[in-house]
Amino acid sequence: MTRVADAAAELREELGRRFVLLEEVITIGDRELTIVRPRSAEDLISEEDFAVDERLPYWADIWPSSLILAEHIPANRASGPVLELGCGVGVVTCAALLAGFEVEATDYYIDALAFTRLNSLVNTGREPAVRHLDWRALPDDLRPVPLVLASDVLYERPYAAAVAEVLRRLLSADGLALVADPGRVAVTEFLAECDARGLELSRSEQREFRAGEIRQTITLYSLSPSASSSRDLTSSPQR
Repeated sequence: MTRVADAAAELREELGRRFVLLEEVITIGDRELTIVRPRSAEDLISEEDFAVDERLPYWADIWPSSLILAEHIPANRASGPVLELGCGVGVVTCAALLAGFEVEATDYYIDALAFTRLNSLVNTGREPAVRHLDWRALPDDLRPVPLVLASDVLYERPYAAAVAEVLRRLLSADGLALVADPGRVAVTEFLAECDARGLELSRSEQREFRAGEIRQTITLYSLSPSASSSRDLTSSPQR
């Protein structure tokens, strides 16, 4: 077995000891990807975790927004690094790796990072950098990047300001954020929070998602630092 296959097999074995695994085949462009994920997100609900910070294991599902975003990775920016917010099981990260990006995948759940690593190895032969990230307490050593990707991250109202602030901190002066959203509760407030931080909505386009009985309209929001913004990229301490 190759080094990549060895690493994938070892990681899958480790995850298989803790989760009932399910393989799901998805199509991104002209490629079929085999995504390994927990059998059911409901199996992972923890009353203890919910009591601490109302955590629910949304990361364990494949959401339509991630499939739409994965289809629209901007190939013309493939020379720079990418950071994904809320990588889940790694669908968007896989698509970005296949497009040639160097990817740092982030999530609030450590287990999500492990599944993203596995799925990246299996489907791309590459492994992204991964990082645990709490949007409410961003580490000082984060550096601006030219492309930030996020899908279906606005399902709680407090995330409007939190995600907008993450983008303010992480986007380089000529950077682009692509946010895919199916009409979650915080999206309108999120756009207002972005505007207040000097992030300009340059484009929004709708994509229809149809799969079995699932019907969703996903909007892709393109956001960039405003040319007239006085945003200081060094305003947050960096170490």
